[in-house]
Amino acid sequence: MSDHDQLLVIVDPVARRSDGESVRIAKDVLSAGAEAKICLPDSPEEFSRALSRRGSRRPVVLGDDRALLRAVALLHRERAPLALVPIGPPDALEVAYGFGVPRSAVAAARAVLDGAVRSLDLLVDDSDGVVLGDLRVPAVPVPAAGTAPSVWGTCRSLVRTLVRPAPPVPSVLVHRLRVEADGVLLADVDAPVTAVTARPADGGGGTAEVTVLPAGAAGMPRRAAAGVLTVSGPDFRYRADGRVAGPVRRRTWTVRADGWGLTLPREPVPAPPLRPAPPL
Repeated sequence: MSDHDQLLVIVDPVARRSDGESVRIAKDVLSAGAEAKICLPDSPEEFSRALSRRGSRRPVVLGDDRALLRAVALLHRERAPLALVPIGPPDALEVAYGFGVPRSAVAAARAVLDGAVRSLDLLVDDSDGVVLGDLRVPAVPVPAAGTAPSVWGTCRSLVRTLVRPAPPVPSVLVHRLRVEADGVLLADVDAPVTAVTARPADGGGGTAEVTVLPAGAAGMPRRAAAGVLTVSGPDFRYRADGRVAGPVRRRTWTVRADGWGLTLPREPVPAPPLRPAPPL
């Protein structure tokens, strides 16, 4: 059996608690098709230790986007490829699904065995944080899913409204940021912006697609393709792959071409064109 057929299957503890049946099915499929060593870490430290001791085994993570990001953060310095079997609710797997990971545990496990590694670009910041997909500066708070206002909270809001009118809330918040893409100034603190977004370019090539949204209806978005993005200004937070980080006053992201690899289903071979029928 070749090294390619030897797997290190790391089961994220959240996946074990949330959907043990899908974990069991995925382990059965992987173990039936390859020599699989199953690892059940109970902490991030054990997760990291298992990856560092993988040897020649190919790492396969059973978990959600957070588990995927944790693995990439640990492996990107070696540009080591990995695979993911998605376990968790859909809103916790948006990053993985965006890259084409199959949605079912069985299909994803089969892709681990029969698929191919796709090299992908990566954004790495100056604190060694990684961004696989979308980056947004500053972060926009997102209410927790499934939360509803309590009775007491509703009563307090009603009392405050009756006692004094609520101050007007601006529909769009503005921020004073200095934005540089490959050393070119896209925005400065004297010209407020509503957001700065970036993501690795779809075609690869070691660049990120950067967009600056100026404040005001008259301002047109400014776009650039850059290998290095620097944002600075008053304390700001940023959202990377759905996770909020900060506050910081300056952060630089650098695109690392082919910085990581993800095993995905092989693209279907297109059928040959039909030949015209010979004349009767």
